[in-house]
Amino acid sequence: MFAYTVRCTFDDPALRDEWVAWIAGGHAQDVIDAGALSADVVVLDGAPAAAEVRYRFSDRAAFDAYERDHAPRLREDGLARFPLERGLRYERSTGELRRAATGSA
Repeated sequence: MFAYTVRCTFDDPALRDEWVAWIAGGHAQDVIDAGALSADVVVLDGAPAAAEVRYRFSDRAAFDAYERDHAPRLREDGLARFPLERGLRYERSTGELRRAATGSA
């Protein structure tokens, strides 16, 4: 499994809530439709206001295909809706997903 995380920090918590609604309301599904297996949206505690979306891909090759074939269009849409001038900053990270433990419920 391969992980791709997009973290966004915001000057205004209301803007964070608008961004989260957009991610959860369709953008995450667009990334899944473009090759991700799943997505989790996490509204982070603390200040500054921040949120993450954590995508899982089957492997690095699937992520690379997403980056090549779909990410430019999806990022362009995101920046059109949420230009950096509105007071937000993006950080992206990738890596191999390794589970250390699972719980029983």
